[in-house]
Amino acid sequence: MASLKELKDRIGSVKSTQKITKAKQMVAAAKLRRAQAAAEAARPYADRLGDVMASIAGKVSGDSAPKLLAGTGSDQRHLLVVVNTDKGLCGGLNANIVKAAKLKAKDLLAAGKQVEFYLVGKKGRAPIKRDYADKITAGFDTSTVKLPGFEEAEAIATELLEMFEDGKFDVAHLVYPTFKSALAQDPTVDQLIPVPAPETAADSDAVVEYEPGEEEILEELLPRYVKTQVFGALLEREASEHGASMTAMDNATRNAGELIQSLNIEYNRRRQAAITTELIEIIAGAEAL
Repeated sequence: MASLKELKDRIGSVKSTQKITKAKQMVAAAKLRRAQAAAEAARPYADRLGDVMASIAGKVSGDSAPKLLAGTGSDQRHLLVVVNTDKGLCGGLNANIVKAAKLKAKDLLAAGKQVEFYLVGKKGRAPIKRDYADKITAGFDTSTVKLPGFEEAEAIATELLEMFEDGKFDVAHLVYPTFKSALAQDPTVDQLIPVPAPETAADSDAVVEYEPGEEEILEELLPRYVKTQVFGALLEREASEHGASMTAMDNATRNAGELIQSLNIEYNRRRQAAITTELIEIIAGAEAL
């Protein structure tokens, strides 16, 4: 049974922890506003770029299609590009991303495909390494920069494109969190390479002639599309991290408050019991005289 001093020390320790979680919650809330604005601002650009690509890709078919659109002709070797955070204390965000990546890998392996991992961020490495240590082929460290931007996305995309050109994989899937709100960040799995062919293109009666030709435009447009997708994933990751961190720290602050209240009640009970015991001893001693 804990003594009064031990209870008092524990109350002080929990109060100190509560101050830290409250401060981190406020910092995450401030950063969330900027990260959310950046992620939402990038979405229309990515959507518009996809529409333009769809319009041009619909006019290209057969052997004239670039490799990034047509693929290698095989879908045997798959690369999972998993985008995790570099910092912890953000609830189950990283666990959900890793779970989605492992589920995708399990499905591909069950279908007889080869699977490898390309890891972005530090927090997803250990859990994936436990189950797929021999399948981690490469990665990119974003912990050395304060805020990953387009430069980092371009470096990641360039490396992936080089790996694709060297024949190291046939299909690449991007696994990342999509920011919905501070309470919801959905793990998302999208095909990144080859660029998915658009199902439908915008109908138009206008006759458009391209200069240079559609193939030359796509040769420039497709790598930019891949870079934009990676950049969007990094922005979604930042917004998701701060949203999940804010929620987790809010829960931790509330739990600390409840624990402090419970410990105070226990401390007061013990203190009252000690006082009562002392009074009984004093009265008993006086009566004995």
